[in-house]
Amino acid sequence: MNTIRLLSAETFVPLSAPTVLMSHLREHFDEHGRVSGSEHAWSASFDIGSATASLREDGIAFRVEAGDDTSLSFLQWSVAEHVYQFVPDEKPPIVWRGGTAPGAPLPYFRAMRVVRAAQVTPLMRRLTLAGENLARFARDGLHVRLLLPPKPGVVPVWPVMGADGRQAWPEGERPAVRIYTIRRIDVEAGEIDIDFVLHEGDDMPGARFGMEASPGEVVGMIGPGGGNLAQASRYIFAGDETALPAISRMLEELPPHAQAKAFIEVASTEEEQELTHRPGIEVNWLSRQGRPTGSTTLLIDALRGLDRAEWEGDSYLWAGCEHEGARSIREFLKAELDFPKRRSLVAVYWRRGRAGEESRN
Repeated sequence: MNTIRLLSAETFVPLSAPTVLMSHLREHFDEHGRVSGSEHAWSASFDIGSATASLREDGIAFRVEAGDDTSLSFLQWSVAEHVYQFVPDEKPPIVWRGGTAPGAPLPYFRAMRVVRAAQVTPLMRRLTLAGENLARFARDGLHVRLLLPPKPGVVPVWPVMGADGRQAWPEGERPAVRIYTIRRIDVEAGEIDIDFVLHEGDDMPGARFGMEASPGEVVGMIGPGGGNLAQASRYIFAGDETALPAISRMLEELPPHAQAKAFIEVASTEEEQELTHRPGIEVNWLSRQGRPTGSTTLLIDALRGLDRAEWEGDSYLWAGCEHEGARSIREFLKAELDFPKRRSLVAVYWRRGRAGEESRN
């Protein structure tokens, strides 16, 4: 029997009130993994590895373990990010022993080169990016962060590993960061496809890059992220065009036994695409007919129109859309259906009036 050798990293974080942070971290990680143990020593298991926390009188000792350097780095990043989130005024020092050395390239970063561009619909353009060693991007998540030139002709700096496990930035012009779905990945050919929705606006580096990028241009890529689709016998998908690449890929990769219905909101009938999926999967296109994005109730109305039986058993809802639309879907699931939280993922893909990472908050 082959034994998987786990990689590990450890750190001790000095704190004035470690018991409070232990409780906050345990509650947070329990929403995203499986937590076991006591209030003074617990372990959180995730698909990519585990994080263990042990309470000390003057702080918390952490240990993370994973099967590859990308997963290990993600766990280090997550621990550090949430420590600083829950104790923002204290800013305790975090220095990891083990894992990627500070200042070294991030194991989850790749420099990618544009090799092809194609117009999928009037408002969606597909770029094919080429890079090396992409196997890790084919599992444990559909999404990546693209690091885009902040202005045409500017070559940004790329992040490196920080001592605290987070990204550190050398001196220079930083890239703009936007989250996208890997629409297609060919590990052997070293290629991925990314679909860009061509929004209008002044602060739209992603749309601008998608519209103007030509073969040879370089973009950074960090990932993968977003996890995997939960197992179920029946799926309900709902999303606007920003979630269309993710829904399209999930429909292609559904297990043979699964039933599915998808509701996809687009600007007009011209934005409808020929999606690949097996027989028996129902795709419903919802056209805004010229109305602005984020201004309709098409998605929530479609979900309310489903028969109650569609939600029974181990049905699973996956939704991605504008902030207010996501909020209305969550309220519907809780107040009208009493739908178990573990059987849904409702993601904010964007927010009117905000850009970049802020748009998902």
